[in-house]
Amino acid sequence: MVQFIQAHNVSLAYLEARFGLQQTEGEDFFTEWFDALPEITDIEKQYLDRVKTNFMRLVKHPPILENAVKMLVVSPLLDLAGFYGEPFFLATEESLEIALEDEGEIIRGRIDILVIQEKFWLLVIESKRASFSLLAAIPQTLTYMLANPNPDKPVFGLVTNGEDFQFIKLIKQDKAKYNLSDKFTLSKRQNELYQVLRILRKLSQSLS
Repeated sequence: MVQFIQAHNVSLAYLEARFGLQQTEGEDFFTEWFDALPEITDIEKQYLDRVKTNFMRLVKHPPILENAVKMLVVSPLLDLAGFYGEPFFLATEESLEIALEDEGEIIRGRIDILVIQEKFWLLVIESKRASFSLLAAIPQTLTYMLANPNPDKPVFGLVTNGEDFQFIKLIKQDKAKYNLSDKFTLSKRQNELYQVLRILRKLSQSLS
């Protein structure tokens, strides 16, 4: 009998056991989040300051749901990073299934935002409500990234709850390996959306 598993219920231990997923500690595996990042303009910084102000204002009136996070924070970042134009295409609420035939299990989920170039997956974005921990979102996002139909190409992920942001890189070639960036947060005095945008722009420029 086939067992259906929802992606949001998947743990890192499950992914390690079923897919052989491994986290690598080598800094050279995921340099895209810190090496040679493009600069952003003062006008873009001013806009990101407004994005931060708008979000922090909403924090005073919980709950802040996923759609608000996507509208207020994720959408402006994707626009500024260049993901709304050619050669990229955005898919939202993309359904997927991963079948583990030997185990008799099928994982089901729905990707919040998927950035595609032609047929190649580039960036998986999972947004959560503001009270949600990124630690709980990372296994779900990795599950979606493992479903990438082009295993010879790396795929990147971004998890956010509007306040915190963390990037993921996954390669599936011989063994499924991943690593995480540092976590960026709006709770600091400096606006770390600047750095998040620089990373997203680096990805859009290097992947286009």
